[in-house]
Amino acid sequence: MSTNPSVKSSSQIAIRITEAILAKQLAPGTRLGEQQLADLFGVSRTQVREALTRLMARGIVTVSARRGWFVIEPTPEQAREAFEARRVIELGLLRQARVRPVSGEAIRQLREHIAREEAAIAGADVGARSYLLGDFHVCLCECLGNSLLSETLRDLTARTTLTAMLHQSSEQAEDSCSEHVLIVEALERGDLEQAEHLMQVHLQHVESGLNQVRSSDPLEPLRQALASVSRQGAAAGTGVAGPPGKRPQ
Repeated sequence: MSTNPSVKSSSQIAIRITEAILAKQLAPGTRLGEQQLADLFGVSRTQVREALTRLMARGIVTVSARRGWFVIEPTPEQAREAFEARRVIELGLLRQARVRPVSGEAIRQLREHIAREEAAIAGADVGARSYLLGDFHVCLCECLGNSLLSETLRDLTARTTLTAMLHQSSEQAEDSCSEHVLIVEALERGDLEQAEHLMQVHLQHVESGLNQVRSSDPLEPLRQALASVSRQGAAAGTGVAGPPGKRPQ
């Protein structure tokens, strides 16, 4: 997480931490030490504590009386709820746009954002790539004229990002960017129904990718090793039954 001398207020610190999560620079469970953050940003611990309290209220960090502040580690149920909330907001805004035309200026901003996505994907900055792909949805929300919901959507996007324990591959990133392009093209030609459908499909793809990451079994290497030992013992006719220290008869 990079810092900036201009970051002085608690709200700016909260924004920078959220941006670092969207860029996958802060992993789930990362400890956020008050003094370390105060030193990095050049502010008081009080300001850091205020920023972390803001993020706790928004469901992005958690605190333990003895251990301190940590980035949340969303459960599968919390991730599911976050995606449900994202669908309600994003599809609802696109549905509302049917009675409130999308301006040419909004389309220009969205196309500029996609150009930055494509540049990040072509480059080697995985953090920028991850941030821009997530921020597209916040940008779209703002372009559809609802800055209040855009803040909520940024928090929800951060929470769903935290469910992805592994970095997104270049191929997945390209697919996401291509889907963003199709959504903006539908908006530009005024086909709001198609834009809504494309967004629904896109969110399903993103959630499916995170489910695949979440379903990986961290105990699989140990499970495989133990299964191998059991099979070898059975093949030798020794078995593994009996209390520790007692040789099979």
